[in-house]
Amino acid sequence: MSTINKAACVGGGVIGGAWVARFALAGIDVKVFDPHPEAERIIGEVMANAERAYGMLTMAPLPPKGKVIFCKSLEEAVQDADWIQESVPERLELKRGVLTQIDAAARPDALIGSSTSGLMPTDLQRDMKHPERLFVAHPYNPVYLLPLAELVGGQKTSRAVLEDAKAKLAPIGMKGVIINKEIEAFVGDRLLEAVWREGLWLIKDDICDTETLDDVIRYSFGMRWAQMGMFETYRIAGGEAGMRHFLAQFGPCLSWPWTKLTDVVDLDDALVEKIAGQSDAQSGARGIRELERIRDQNLVGIMHALKAGDEGRGWGSGKLLAEFEEHLWAKAGKAKVEVSASEPLRLVDTKVNAAWVDYNGHMTEHRYLQLFGDTSDALLRLIGVDFAYVEAGHSYYTVETHIRHLGEGKLGQALYTTLQLLSSDRKRLHFFTRIHDAATGDVIATAEQMMVHVDSKAGKSADAPAEVLAKIAPIAEAHAKLALPEGAGRSVGQRKA
Repeated sequence: MSTINKAACVGGGVIGGAWVARFALAGIDVKVFDPHPEAERIIGEVMANAERAYGMLTMAPLPPKGKVIFCKSLEEAVQDADWIQESVPERLELKRGVLTQIDAAARPDALIGSSTSGLMPTDLQRDMKHPERLFVAHPYNPVYLLPLAELVGGQKTSRAVLEDAKAKLAPIGMKGVIINKEIEAFVGDRLLEAVWREGLWLIKDDICDTETLDDVIRYSFGMRWAQMGMFETYRIAGGEAGMRHFLAQFGPCLSWPWTKLTDVVDLDDALVEKIAGQSDAQSGARGIRELERIRDQNLVGIMHALKAGDEGRGWGSGKLLAEFEEHLWAKAGKAKVEVSASEPLRLVDTKVNAAWVDYNGHMTEHRYLQLFGDTSDALLRLIGVDFAYVEAGHSYYTVETHIRHLGEGKLGQALYTTLQLLSSDRKRLHFFTRIHDAATGDVIATAEQMMVHVDSKAGKSADAPAEVLAKIAPIAEAHAKLALPEGAGRSVGQRKA
């Protein structure tokens, strides 16, 4: 994949700071320029929320976090960057001036994206010497979680630049969609503004209050849109006859006088106070950072549910998450795991995050099983049983697991896992896994597991192929020299002699 090696962010507010987090958590060094006196604090708080969200989002091994470097000038920030993201306030003359400065200071081959939500790229690139590399990269908040960026070129933007930008976003878990023509507000904000305008009228006319309106969205079509969008949802609504039937049945409704879509509501002081008062009553008990954390946790849960859709192949943003994790695991797989006759395999390093703990601050039971599962997955990748292998119709299935809880994983605690192969044959893998406290090496849990190689298309066990057995053999030979782990072969309730 085309990759970003160094990034720069000019502007570090809500959107700019989240771009910083997206880049840094993908392992990319980011230079930042923002003259705001509290830019470092603001971006630091955004980074903290982003790291918490990523801890919930994936168990795939993230790369080492990129450095975030605050610069004293725009020129210093952008001079050696591959991708420069401008996120200054939405004023044409300001943005145009900043982008022209960036253009003059950046490398000629650097990509320049603007986070504008409505300004036309043709207007933004007017004074640039290299306008062909300027495009709109319009993200959605929070940028570090929501993966979409609308890529919109101006009259002088090269199509190759847009394709390159799309390719460069994929390794950082984002989906770039190229918009064919530049229009005011692009695609997403056109849709959002239509719903927003209608919502303002519903509040002004006392049809409902802000909480009721939000409930209508989140308990109904908002859930449908998260997985299938608009047109695929309506295709289903057309029944077996599909979209043609839906359009024939509901198309005439578009001319009925239901909407005030073309009328602009007057946001006078009275209406502003009305909306603000209702919003305060609805959500004012919680601070913005708390609401952001709740939002992030909910988004992670939705993406996890969508990742499990379509028989595990993923759906919507969940499919994108699965592809991002596959990319992360592939990168991690290039790191060499030492096979030794003196110690088990060390396969997973992680940290207990906020989503893993219960009300006592201790790791919940199913997270231990998850960590054992991630360790067995790491073993399978080591012997060549990767995503491609599974898609081809073969895998190993767990048929037996015995877990012992010996200690407590606590919030923020660094952990690592080790795995010892106890025995193997053409069909079976029998292994013993320990979860260790990274600070002391103490074992806080163990799992003894048996896996069987299967032909998933036939639905039955099958011999593993020679190339997989060849990768198992040196591990089995080395681990045969290790002492049997304490606790191996024990049944539930059995105590040491």
